Amino acid sequence: MAQLFTVHPDNPQLRPLKQAALLIDRGAVAAIPTDSCYALVCHLDDKAAADRLRRIRRVDERHHLTLLCRDLADIATYARVDNARYRLLKLATPGPYTFILEATREVPRRLSHPARKTIGIRVPAHPVAQRLLEVLGQPLASTTLLLPGDELPLVDAHEIRARLQHDIDLVIDGGAAGVEPTTVIDLTGREARVLREGRGSLAAIGLA
Repeated sequence: MAQLFTVHPDNPQLRPLKQAALLIDRGAVAAIPTDSCYALVCHLDDKAAADRLRRIRRVDERHHLTLLCRDLADIATYARVDNARYRLLKLATPGPYTFILEATREVPRRLSHPARKTIGIRVPAHPVAQRLLEVLGQPLASTTLLLPGDELPLVDAHEIRARLQHDIDLVIDGGAAGVEPTTVIDLTGREARVLREGRGSLAAIGLA
């Protein structure tokens, strides 16, 4: 059965997050709260865990796994960012936005889009996600926790644990999350292109 770690949503305790980070380092798949929805996450370099994420979501390798990054420095390591894109990223992060960018060689090939060599990247504003990334010291591979057949993402940690108790290894309960996914913006072309309008305001970043 999946382990449950309960932390304060605004000031998460360090000890359970260290335990969760250790399990993720050892190959665990986890459900964690973000500033949009709960997400399924795993270690960036763990192929078996990434394959489990895709099996749970029933998506193939063409489906982007998003890198959850702690800050803009992480983004610059895993994606090619020029000055114009950097200014937009700086305006939008941390926050409920996912950006599609050209992947660097630092991104494992299995995580980037097989044809376009792009990667989805975001910096979550949720304190629990931020603290976990700080403890890990590197990004997490992630996907929204929207199960096959469901119309909306799961919002309650106990329900997540009940439904996925044999599929994932741990759930970090940081309180209820929302059901509105991130706003997705493609920055691989000359102009920013909105692929999905979600929780992130387009007006707030000058794209309305």
